[in-house]
Amino acid sequence: MSAPTATEADTCAPSPTHAIGDEAAAAIATTLKALSDPLRLRMLSAIATDARGESCVCDLAELAEVSQPTVSHHLKVLRDTGVLTSERRGTWVWYRIDPALRPAVTTLLDSFAPAAIAPVRPEHAGLENVDAALTRLAEALHQDYRQLDGGLVATIVRESYTALAKSARVKNHLLSLTDRFARQRLTDITRDRTQGKPQVLFVCVANAGRSQLAAALVNQRSAGAVVARSAGSTPAAEIHPHVQPLIDELTPADDEARFPKPLTDDAVRAADVVVTMGCGDVCPIIPGVRYEDWTVGDPALASAEGVAAICDDIARRVDALLATLTPTR
Repeated sequence: MSAPTATEADTCAPSPTHAIGDEAAAAIATTLKALSDPLRLRMLSAIATDARGESCVCDLAELAEVSQPTVSHHLKVLRDTGVLTSERRGTWVWYRIDPALRPAVTTLLDSFAPAAIAPVRPEHAGLENVDAALTRLAEALHQDYRQLDGGLVATIVRESYTALAKSARVKNHLLSLTDRFARQRLTDITRDRTQGKPQVLFVCVANAGRSQLAAALVNQRSAGAVVARSAGSTPAAEIHPHVQPLIDELTPADDEARFPKPLTDDAVRAADVVVTMGCGDVCPIIPGVRYEDWTVGDPALASAEGVAAICDDIARRVDALLATLTPTR
């Protein structure tokens, strides 16, 4: 019996490659190799989140029980690859991230690292079998937002469902979450920023840690005088388990609106203050909106003690922010 002849579909035909070049791959591999050490990554994270924009070698020596020469060796490796720059002042050396590589470091620590620790590969729920339910939801919301076109309301409802479905781990509550998210988006569209309480929007990558915690602290410490919300440039499936207990202590038991939400232009436009927390330059610049950038550690990557320190850091920044929004507080 003769061997079966491969069909045209079974035959592999070479196609043009778009892989990076040899030199670029070698350079990137050298940098990644330099970063492939737990202590070096911790040092990089400490420097990246230091409020001073730099860290002294004495600060970094506290990260592990190793000798000073070992600390210096690791810092030299990071400096030789171009990730860090250094400056001697008196008897101490200070390190900071090279400005040209800061976006890459931010991506590594805020996007890649959490995903590598707890990868989430949810199934995209899409709009299958929910079209009628979304239509009914849009019609109900249009009754509350009659000043808006019905077609716009329907579009926002479907966009909201699709955006949440991309990261949702549990599909059972997608419709109720869509109701809340779409309702908030419609409220953002219709908000007059010259009226009502000041609003603050906290933005980070996953909207599962820092931004959620900051919003909860503002709402709790302002006693309702300021409205705080949060969003993510790439929202996670759920709030990080290290952060959830802290948020539960700060918010009412019946507050069910806490879930990672995508960032929208309307949310930025509706805010009086936008605080970015390690998300890079993803926020649109809207005239009349005040912007701040908080360099804060990621609780998703921290120890229990680190989470507590991050929470204290955010609380101090929140108090300073509230002092500018509620002067009589």
